[in-house]
Amino acid sequence: MTEKQDRRSLGREGEARAALYLEKQGMRIWERNFACRQGEIDVIGFHKGCLVFVEVKYRRDEKRGTPESAVTLQKMEKICRSADYFRYLHHYGEERPFRYDVVAVSGDEIRWYENAFEHRERGEGRYGCGRLDRW
Repeated sequence: MTEKQDRRSLGREGEARAALYLEKQGMRIWERNFACRQGEIDVIGFHKGCLVFVEVKYRRDEKRGTPESAVTLQKMEKICRSADYFRYLHHYGEERPFRYDVVAVSGDEIRWYENAFEHRERGEGRYGCGRLDRW
């Protein structure tokens, strides 16, 4: 197995752990690994009456930074474009509640950031919003 395949396998394992954790916290998982031309969303589910798009980041350890620090502005924009497409496909209009969460998996620890960032358009601002200041 190549290093890239090994990393991808570890990432999938982290996503599976995150999805199980979210289910235990009361989220109903709708879909995992939704992919389209705009990008990919790791987990899509419902929690507290809200459609939730979840980005999962995994790190074996934090020697090279925390998992949540890997959620860049560009990544947020891709997630938002992918979520827009998903909502379009499923006729889930703007008036219905949705949010973006991040789950950080670091070793055995799992941290869930509800409403981690706001919806962003491409190139919108240079600074984060939502709960980025906590990272």
